[in-house]
Amino acid sequence: MDLKISGKHALVTGGSRGLGKQSAIALGNEGVNVSICARGENDLANATKKLEKLGISVSGFLADLSKKGSAKKIFSEVTKNSGPIDILVNNVGGSLGTSDIVGSTMDDFERVMNVNLWSAVELMKLVIPDMKKNKWGRIVNISSIYGREFGGTAPYMTAKAAMIAASKHASQTLATTGITVNSVSPGSIWFEGGSWDNFVNSNTQKTVTSFIEKNLPMGKFGWPEPIGATVAFLSSQNADLITGACINVDGGQSHNLF
Repeated sequence: MDLKISGKHALVTGGSRGLGKQSAIALGNEGVNVSICARGENDLANATKKLEKLGISVSGFLADLSKKGSAKKIFSEVTKNSGPIDILVNNVGGSLGTSDIVGSTMDDFERVMNVNLWSAVELMKLVIPDMKKNKWGRIVNISSIYGREFGGTAPYMTAKAAMIAASKHASQTLATTGITVNSVSPGSIWFEGGSWDNFVNSNTQKTVTSFIEKNLPMGKFGWPEPIGATVAFLSSQNADLITGACINVDGGQSHNLF
């Protein structure tokens, strides 16, 4: 399927591994010129080399989006290097704190909101003016099924739910401009070095098997490729009637009806 986005320019945050890297690959395979950013220099270099070997036009940028001012800095660097951003994929994220609101500190909440939500909101605000000028743009925010229903830590669930809300609000106010804004909610996705990889490696086989049996209807963890494919489709010309949606990619893991 030709997604009709060849020659567009995308920025994928947290693009050095996992869901971000796979999103960059999926977009690059459609002829999109991809900029990725990450805070780990080695991971960023390795990901950039891998994408280049796949024939993808890619530029890598070091950035820690949990730090104040980093969103504006990376936006300036990326646009100076490659021009206006047509497609923004806010993927960077992470979790801190305990499972409940009492045990999670205010610092936990602040740090989780910084990396999951505020960097995404600031980048949205930065890319929208050029998208409006071009009368075309795609914003895809990576949330979580735990932004739609109970699960995870209190700070993480709060941040991911807020991301879905921000995406919905932006989609309504931008609906006449040619810009679409959607969110994707992955379930438990395994990739090397990710949180579920850590879970598997730090628990007994019995604990891991029990978790899978209780929570994952397909009997296995998810994998990044379907997330990347969903991001690429939502970024395409073919998805021009989809805005304000939140799409679960979770193998049936979530329990919500809507």
